[in-house]
Amino acid sequence: MAAFEYKAIQADGSMTRGILEAAGRSEALKQIASEGMKPVKIEETQSDSGAGGGSFELPWKSKRITFSMLENFTRLLSSLLAAGVPLSRALVILYREAATPAAGAKWREVHDFVVDGMSLADAMSKSPETFPRVYVAMVQAGETGGFLDLVLTQIADFQARDKELRSKVLSAAIYPLVLAALAIAVLIFLLVFFIPRFTTIFEGFGAALPLLTRVIVSISDFFQNYGIFLGIGFFFALYLGKQWLATDKGRRLWEGWLLNAPIVGPLSGRFAMARFCRMLGTLIASGVPLVNALNVARRSIGNQILVDAVASSIERVKQGDQLGNSLRECKKLFPGSVIEMISVAEESGRLDEELIRLANVTEKELDQELKTAVALMEPAMLFMIAGFIGTIFVGMVMPIFTIQDYIK
Repeated sequence: MAAFEYKAIQADGSMTRGILEAAGRSEALKQIASEGMKPVKIEETQSDSGAGGGSFELPWKSKRITFSMLENFTRLLSSLLAAGVPLSRALVILYREAATPAAGAKWREVHDFVVDGMSLADAMSKSPETFPRVYVAMVQAGETGGFLDLVLTQIADFQARDKELRSKVLSAAIYPLVLAALAIAVLIFLLVFFIPRFTTIFEGFGAALPLLTRVIVSISDFFQNYGIFLGIGFFFALYLGKQWLATDKGRRLWEGWLLNAPIVGPLSGRFAMARFCRMLGTLIASGVPLVNALNVARRSIGNQILVDAVASSIERVKQGDQLGNSLRECKKLFPGSVIEMISVAEESGRLDEELIRLANVTEKELDQELKTAVALMEPAMLFMIAGFIGTIFVGMVMPIFTIQDYIK
């Protein structure tokens, strides 16, 4: 038996609160209804042991639902529903067998909303930090079409593919970022700690320093005197930039700049196209109508400018236009060759297969392009580091020859 704290409306319209004991939430709701009251809110007052109530959890991880947890939840829920287990019972099994208290609490929250009469998609939409909008939209499509278990399997597969693709992008960016951080650290060390020692020596001789040396020494003095303010200003600028990107205007300007960037732009477009094609192909294969599938798939793109472009294409599809023709205006997302392949597949009735094939091919090409970009970026970064350090070294060595002439 568990204790439930409830808030309900009595027959005379007044609000009342109380605590009752029941075997489960549904039983508690029945008890409240049997007393002629309408429940407004009901919560269990004691933690569930299956959710990890007696386990130790680090405080900064206690409320975090990881990507792996969500993927595991999706696959298990799909398997249970495919086996004929009712949705409410499947959710009970999931929150009792959750790996962490955070996951158990979140799955129980979804279960409680469903038991109260809410659809699974609406229950998940209450927690946007855990269930992305595209996830909820796919679940809603599955519930509407009556193939929720199949859609959940497709979601889990899509999550696994998307995670793999994101990992490749992240892995490709790590090495250049490490090199850039190393270069900045070395330059700061040279300007703040190394060059001042040479400056003291040069001042003792009283000789005129070369122009390059004077420039380097001036930069070093500037960093010594104002370095702390530069650091504060840098982090303040990062904070302001983050706030600006949170606005609709800032996000659109940033995404537009990324799309037009020389190397990052084409890679971003191919990444978005791969996600869109895989999502759309998955939904169509699951039996979701084309317009509904397009509305869900466009949310997976990520770039709002491209999302808006696809939205205009959806309106053309609603008016009876073919998918291939409607996507021709999205040139930054779909090259002409891709449009032709989509058009042919649409005419032959194998659009879902072709979209998934395009996603697979694009992901392989993207992987190769990322490797090529990193291969070109590595020597460029090393050349820049060597150039900066070499310039400082030459600037510090040049006065030695000048001092020798001055002594003679």
